[in-house]
Amino acid sequence: MEPIRIDAVELRELRVPLVSPFETSGWREEEKGCIIVQLKGDDLTGFGECAVTAGPWYGPETTAGAWYVMENYFVPTVLKKEFASPEDLFESLSIVRGNSMAKAGFEMACYDLFAKREGKSLGKYLGGTKGKIESGVSVGIQKSARELVDVVGEYLRQGYRRIKVKIKPGKDLDQVSTLREHFPGMVLMADANGAYEVSNVHTLFKLDGYGLLMIEQPFAWDDLVEHANLKRALKTPICLDESVSSVNDLKTALALRSCRILNLKPARVGGLTVSKTIHEICRTHNMPIWCGGLLETGIGRAHNVAIASLPGFVLPNDISASKRYFDHDIVEPEFRLNQDGTITVPDRPGIGVNVVHEKLLEYAVRAEQFRS
Repeated sequence: MEPIRIDAVELRELRVPLVSPFETSGWREEEKGCIIVQLKGDDLTGFGECAVTAGPWYGPETTAGAWYVMENYFVPTVLKKEFASPEDLFESLSIVRGNSMAKAGFEMACYDLFAKREGKSLGKYLGGTKGKIESGVSVGIQKSARELVDVVGEYLRQGYRRIKVKIKPGKDLDQVSTLREHFPGMVLMADANGAYEVSNVHTLFKLDGYGLLMIEQPFAWDDLVEHANLKRALKTPICLDESVSSVNDLKTALALRSCRILNLKPARVGGLTVSKTIHEICRTHNMPIWCGGLLETGIGRAHNVAIASLPGFVLPNDISASKRYFDHDIVEPEFRLNQDGTITVPDRPGIGVNVVHEKLLEYAVRAEQFRS
């Protein structure tokens, strides 16, 4: 296969209003911030999304820091260079430690570029086997359990296959018990985003009685030992998210037996190359995985849908319809929820959706072009 020469790079920082605020145990968002990466070569354009937030809440990266690394390190590394594959480009970015979300933005754009050149959908290019992926929805912390019931009830009416509720100390048992009372057969899980200490463990023990699909990331991102202890004590499966940001993190978690399920977010681990490796390791160890989200626009959502079409993604994903988050997404067609609670995997070349340039301009707060 002939290499692709990167002739131009474009970066755009976007701020897209959310249809409603999204609150977790540690932060609240009213708009989606991200950096859209465009790589141009062979008369084609590949799009990627750096799903970073303004502050270091979910992870250590920030919008300002990611932009700095991209402009000063990644653009000089890829511009005017030839790459034989997306994996080749990803390897070139290893000159910088960490900065996984920034790397993912560039690497995903390269995958889109190569898939388009081959005339394959990104799902097929990655080895995906599904035409539809199961869709779940993530529900932020609400003011009261009654409001939570109303919000969840609407999502169930829309057809989502799994409900994930955000929890934190003081916003946990009442919320979960009330939901169980109103929706006894619902597929339900709880996500703490690392909000609990070992001193709160009795609350987590009580959650064990509500038939949850899983409890996600109860303890801190860097505490695999206490997750292992909790896993042994609960019948409810423990799922890790922030704790696994690399292949080595996964190997450590497996060695310590810190979880039974993994939430795999491509942005968190550095993109699709690492995601494919983690997918294969989890399949080897019979560990169920699902694809998480970071409120991505349609560009990042398209990459998530593509990776979730791989066979190891066996649980409903945090990949919802565009309308879950935005009045107007930046792609056409927007992602929609099918009547059976699934989202269709695009079958057109690359990410399979058209990026609406007018929306990029509308939501952009800064932009820069780099050309050879």
